[in-house]
Amino acid sequence: MTDTSPPGASPPGASPTGGHRTVLDVQGLTVRLPEGADRLNAIQNVSFSVGAGEIVCIVGESGSGKSVTAFTVMGLLPKRQLRPVAGSIVFEGDDLLQKSPTELRRMRGERLSMIFQEPMTALNPVMTVGDQIGEVLDIHTQLDRGERERRVLDIMELVRLPDPKAMLNAYPHQLSGGQRQRIMIASALVLDPALLIADEPTTALDVTTQAQILKLVKEMQERRGTGVLFITHDFGVVADIADRVVVMQQGAVVETGTADEILRRPSHPYTRMLIGSVPSLNPPARAPLDRAPVALETRGLGKTYGGGGFLRKARIVRAAEDVNLVVRKGETLGIVGESGSGKSTVARCVVRLIDPTDGEIFLHDAEIARLSAPLLRKHRKRVQIVFQDPYRSLNPRQTVAESIIEGPMNFGVSRADALAKARGLMTLVGLEPDAVERYPHQFSGGQRQRICIARALAMEPDVLIADEAVSALDVSVQAQVLELLDDVRKKFNLAVLFITHDLRVAAQICDRIMVMHKGRVVEEGTTVEVFANPREDYTRALFDAAPGRGYDFGGVRERAAAG
Repeated sequence: MTDTSPPGASPPGASPTGGHRTVLDVQGLTVRLPEGADRLNAIQNVSFSVGAGEIVCIVGESGSGKSVTAFTVMGLLPKRQLRPVAGSIVFEGDDLLQKSPTELRRMRGERLSMIFQEPMTALNPVMTVGDQIGEVLDIHTQLDRGERERRVLDIMELVRLPDPKAMLNAYPHQLSGGQRQRIMIASALVLDPALLIADEPTTALDVTTQAQILKLVKEMQERRGTGVLFITHDFGVVADIADRVVVMQQGAVVETGTADEILRRPSHPYTRMLIGSVPSLNPPARAPLDRAPVALETRGLGKTYGGGGFLRKARIVRAAEDVNLVVRKGETLGIVGESGSGKSTVARCVVRLIDPTDGEIFLHDAEIARLSAPLLRKHRKRVQIVFQDPYRSLNPRQTVAESIIEGPMNFGVSRADALAKARGLMTLVGLEPDAVERYPHQFSGGQRQRICIARALAMEPDVLIADEAVSALDVSVQAQVLELLDDVRKKFNLAVLFITHDLRVAAQICDRIMVMHKGRVVEEGTTVEVFANPREDYTRALFDAAPGRGYDFGGVRERAAAG
């Protein structure tokens, strides 16, 4: 007898959650897109379940329908733009699609909770974090002010926030990214919900903070028996926390299974492609470039921020201190470290987006650290930077052509020659030449990053800086952009300064590694040497925190290639 149930549905008679009490059961869910969209439905015939005390990860690329699924469960779809047209979402026996907005609002926070990807935009900037957690209790409980504060302090302590009493009156901008994410988790868990949805909650965090947040989610889930629906594109995260995995592609579920089944024996070609795109933590051997000319060098580079004000005590922050680096032509030097380690400060000093406080910066033989703006201008084209967020890097009101040709024309290139060059660079980065007439919003995230690379190359630089240039991209797109960066490095004999917190990415693209901690360089060497035998405790802690460290994703890649 053939099983005709949709992908993700449980076979007749089987327990979809492996013996767990089912908290959430989604069956045949379809959500319609507005007219004129690139496809009829955002998600179609989606089926899966989440059990009490179970973590189910939904994985897939941007546009696969992961977040639409989560927002539909929470009843947070934008009105008149996306609408459920088929299926059911049964939560603890009730179909959420049949609930009124008032009923859903009452359930959210109390029985259903969500952690969003970017806590800085999800938290209210003008409310203290204590009040924001307490607001949930104020809405859903009859506790008095003193009882609410005690409950808030308890949950802040439970999510391992330092000095909860002092932090009660802090505002979001006064906390680190990891602390803000813990506040979001505290708000989501303060009422012991039956279901927690986490939508890419660790994407922007460095590896050590990410490891702490993942451990915290897993501890809370085990302690409270909460069902967790965890949305991610990071298979390292899946390896660390998932009980079961749902793989989505273009709005449909293409494969489901236990974490071990999906990670070790994926059956669908799309799943194999995704896992095969995960960079390995084992760096390949790369030929030394110690005889190549030096393109970039810093000596004793430092950046200090400080100042006080009326009735404010002066505070000195040494964002970077005594940084010495050398990057040769054709070489990629990676700078890795946690948020606040000084990586991006060094990059911005080199590009002179900020002025260094101490030290020297040499582009070949020219020292640029102290040059005034008029004298610096002729050196600007020699060093270019690609930022993390390509959408914010491109002017939404300008066509791609205008964005690419602006730099060369500022340095005397004619419009016709600059346009011809822009079209050639679009081909070089894997895009159609005629696409230069389109606007940034008409491209995907990966395509926009390719455009930013083309814009940087239009200046014919000696040094290219990539500042977290692939951290927000899906693994498959990330692999393509990394390959492109390596190709243009070879083609143009570029010196590349590659800033990242992703050790897997650093392992695959960097010739040498420099590890930064609290503004200082604590270790450096060839990538192979540092990964094989890290000398410093801090470096070892970074490697130990890398998600999915124990999984051989490369094995799946090799089997897929062989098959």
